[in-house]
Amino acid sequence: MNVIFFGPPAAGKGTQAKIIEQKYGLKQLSTGDMLREEVAAGTELGLEAKKLMDEGRLVPDDVVIGMIAKRIDSPECAKGVIFDGFPRTVAQAEALEKMLAERGKQIDIVMELDVDQDKIIERMEKRAAEEGRSDDNIDALKKRLQQYNEYSAAVLPHYRAKGDVPKIDGNRPVEGVTAQIETVLQGKDSAPLASCGGA
Repeated sequence: MNVIFFGPPAAGKGTQAKIIEQKYGLKQLSTGDMLREEVAAGTELGLEAKKLMDEGRLVPDDVVIGMIAKRIDSPECAKGVIFDGFPRTVAQAEALEKMLAERGKQIDIVMELDVDQDKIIERMEKRAAEEGRSDDNIDALKKRLQQYNEYSAAVLPHYRAKGDVPKIDGNRPVEGVTAQIETVLQGKDSAPLASCGGA
């Protein structure tokens, strides 16, 4: 089973992905983490990505999709994956779907973690004040929120046109958010999720 989590920065996507990963064996995939791993390992993909990043250029979609394909084919992803923060464009979404289809797989569920973005900023501002951090963190967060709002406005309708995109109330405590996600996952497939092996 392959799942996509959408949600603004600091919404808890990473926290929830790790919980679901541990409980059900789905592998969390963060393209940023994967890029750093490929660069550190000095792989062909990593060297190509590093060259582009050193030149201040974005890593092209085909390189990112190739990196994801390599990971999807690995045994650790046999039960499925959770995409965290990807795709960010309709072109990426379509390329991802094509790559998965070539492997007899698909995106099974897209979920949106809906969180009050004003509360996220308030929480970060309070934390920055308590910990004596500079306002740079808040400015960076606001920029990331704006970026998320821009790309989600394009990509979420792409998935909604294909089917239901359940909205998860991310304002609840961690356990409450997890419970909502599990309800969606278990409703999608009547077989126990832990035994899901492919698409």
